[in-house]
Parts: sequence; structure tokens; C-alpha cells
Amino acid sequence: MRIALFGTSADPPTAGHQKILNWLSERYDWVAVWAADNPFKSHQAPLEHRAAMLRLLIADIKTPRNNIAVEQDLSSFRTLETIEKAQLRWGENIEYTLVIGSDLLSQLPRWYQIEDLLRQVQLLVVPRPGYEIDEFSLAKVQHLGGKIAIATLIGLDISSTAYREHGNLEALTPPIVAYIHQQHLYKCQDDTTKRLQLR
Repeated sequence: MRIALFGTSADPPTAGHQKILNWLSERYDWVAVWAADNPFKSHQAPLEHRAAMLRLLIADIKTPRNNIAVEQDLSSFRTLETIEKAQLRWGENIEYTLVIGSDLLSQLPRWYQIEDLLRQVQLLVVPRPGYEIDEFSLAKVQHLGGKIAIATLIGLDISSTAYREHGNLEALTPPIVAYIHQQHLYKCQDDTTKRLQLR
């Protein structure tokens, strides 16, 4: 059995994340996704809201395999602990692939007990527009024991940051937009609402 592990600090999750999940669904037996806190980032929406938005994102994916689920209890500040939780749930004789965006590749060597982590998982790096996969970072992770594959997927040129900073709704799916309105989650959303009310 092949399981893709995809933790994301997406704030909020976008149509780009949905495309990645759809792609993973076609290639793995099970896709476990969860909302995570990235120690190298600050987050605007609390973890439980980001997890709720991930569930909406997945519910909106039309896949015949029904093999994607939010496994929020895998979320941990340390990815090594996430792997330990996954092994307790599905067993140690499973092929685990940790999915990361190309923007995280240069951070990997600084992750907690990275060599232990790399012994237990394969890595799948998903290219992100604006974040080239450089040979230096690849070599550094491989030197630490990383078994790396590069996804053939071309990511969408959209980001959570574009939404938070500019209110770019094209990045989001309609259920996520509705949830953000309902929960009043982001400052840019409040600003947009105020402008509409002033007209």
C-alpha cells in the first residue's frame, strides 16, 4: 500500500492545493491531508478553521477513488511525530511518501531530526511557480539520506498569500469563499465587505 502524506499550512487552502490532491489521488492508494502550523510562518486563521476549509476543498473534488481524507490527528509541530502517528495507524510496512512544495526544499535540512525522518519516508516535491528546484538544495537533502522524486504536476500560479494580501478570489474555490465570509476569517475579506457596503 502506498500512502501520500500531505500536511499543509495553507492559509487558506486554494484551488492549487485541490489540483495537487486530485493528482495524488490518481497515483496513491490513500492520500492523508491535514492542516499544519509551519514554525517558519505566522498564520492568520486558526488551525481548526484551516482544517475545516480543507474538508470543504476535498468534498469538492470529483474523484472515483474516494481515497482522500483529512486526517487532522496526524498534525504535529514536528513531521517526525506525524510519521510515528501514521505508522501507528497504518503500520510500518507501508510505503509512505511525504509531499512537500518546492518552496520548502531549502528549509528541510533544518527540520527536527531530519535524518531520522528521511529514513522512514520517500519525498515527493511538487514544483510551485516562483520556487525553482535548485540543485544545491536537492543535493543537500539527498546527502542527508533523502529519496526524492519530483512531481510531474505543474502547480497553478496562485497562492494563499495572493488572497490574503490582495483579496484575489480567483485562487479560491466557491465553498472556501463562502466559509471565509461566514466565519469572517481574513482582514482582506472584511475590507472587501466594507467597500461593497459603502457603494
